[in-house]
Amino acid sequence: MSDSSLTLICDGQTVAYRPWGLSAPVQPHFRPNWNRVAYSAAHVVVEPKSPVNPWLDCALDWDATLSYRRYLWSLGLGVAEAMDTAQRGMGMDWPTALQLIRESVRAARDYPGAMLASGCGTDQLDPDDARGIDDVIAAYLEQAEAIEQAGSRLIVMASRALVRVARSADDYVRVYDRLLSQVREPVVLHWLGDMFDPALSGYWGSTDIPTAMRTALSVITQHRTKVDGIKISLLERQYEIDMRRQLPQGVRMYTGDDFNYAELIAGDGWGNRPEQGQSDALLGIFDAIAPVASAALNALAAGDRARFDALLAPTVPLSRHIFQAPTRFYKTGVVFMAWLNGHQGHFSMVGGQQSARSLSHLCELYRLADQAACLIDPTLAQQRMRLLLALHGV
Repeated sequence: MSDSSLTLICDGQTVAYRPWGLSAPVQPHFRPNWNRVAYSAAHVVVEPKSPVNPWLDCALDWDATLSYRRYLWSLGLGVAEAMDTAQRGMGMDWPTALQLIRESVRAARDYPGAMLASGCGTDQLDPDDARGIDDVIAAYLEQAEAIEQAGSRLIVMASRALVRVARSADDYVRVYDRLLSQVREPVVLHWLGDMFDPALSGYWGSTDIPTAMRTALSVITQHRTKVDGIKISLLERQYEIDMRRQLPQGVRMYTGDDFNYAELIAGDGWGNRPEQGQSDALLGIFDAIAPVASAALNALAAGDRARFDALLAPTVPLSRHIFQAPTRFYKTGVVFMAWLNGHQGHFSMVGGQQSARSLSHLCELYRLADQAACLIDPTLAQQRMRLLLALHGV
C-alpha cells in the first residue's frame, strides 16, 4: 500500500482509503458583507497536562481556546460562547463558563465588529435541588447579570431545572417573562431538543412540538423588543420553517439544525419579509467547517447560489455523521476536527469525552471531511489520522 493510502476501520473491518487531498477554500477577509447573521458555537481546548481528574474537573488551555475564537472572528463568524458545544453541562461548570465568557469579551476587543453572545443558563442550580420556579428564575437572573456585566449579549439556554419543576406551560411563560423583562439588550432564545439533551424533553411544557411552539411564540410576541431571535435545534427542517414563518417582524430564526442547515440558510423566499423565508445561523457544525462555511456565506451574499451550494452541500453528510445519535456526543467530532486541522496539539476533551465515539466513527468522519474539503492541511490530517490508528493498534 502506498504512503498516500490509509487503512481505516469501517464497521469493524479494515479498508484501504486513498485521501482525495482537497484543500479548503481560500479564507475570506474578516467581516465580509454577508446577508445572513452567522454564529459558530465554539468548542474549548482542554489542558491535558493538568493533574486534575479529567472525568471530574475542568482544566482549559486558555491560549488555545481563545486562539480558536480569534480564528472564527478572522473568518467573519460570530462566536456563540459557553454553549453546549463548549461542553456546557457535560463537563464545564458555571464558574469556568463565566471565566471563559470574560476572557472572550476581552479577546473580541481586538476585532472591531466581532460578534459575541454567551450562554445564560441555570447550570449552577442542580435540578434535584430546585424547589420551584423561583429558584429557576433566580439562577437565570444570576447568570444574566454576570454575563451582562462581563460585556456580552445573552443566549438564553434551555434549563434542565425548569423542566424538573415546571408543572405547565404557564411556568415557562412566567420564567421567561421575568428574565426578558430584566435583560438590557435583545437576547437569542435557545430551544434545544431532547436528542441533544434527554433532560430537556417536554420543553415549553409539552412533548408535542406544535403545542410547545405556540408557547414559545407567545413569549416572543409578548417580548419582541427583547428577543433578537430564537435558535431551535430539533433536527427537523419543517419545525424550523413553520416557526420562522410565524415570528414577529424583526425577530430572526437562527437555524440550529445540523442536518439541514444548508437549505435552511439559503431559504425558500416565502412571505413578505426576509426573515420569514430564510434562516440565519447559530451552529455547532460551523466550528468544524469554519473556512468552508465562511466562503459559502461570502458566495451567498454575492448572489452566487450555485457556489454556495457547491461549497456547503458536501459538508452536510459530514455534519449528519458528527451529529448522529447519540447526538449529545457530537462534541467529540467537533474537537476531532480541530485536532486534524492543527488548531490544537492533542485529541483530549473535558470529561474524557474523546472516548465517546468509536474508532470506526472517527475514521468515517475523516473520510467525509476529506471529501468535503474541510481539511485545511490534508498532509497534517493524514499524519494525525495515522497516529490515531496506530494508537488503536491498526
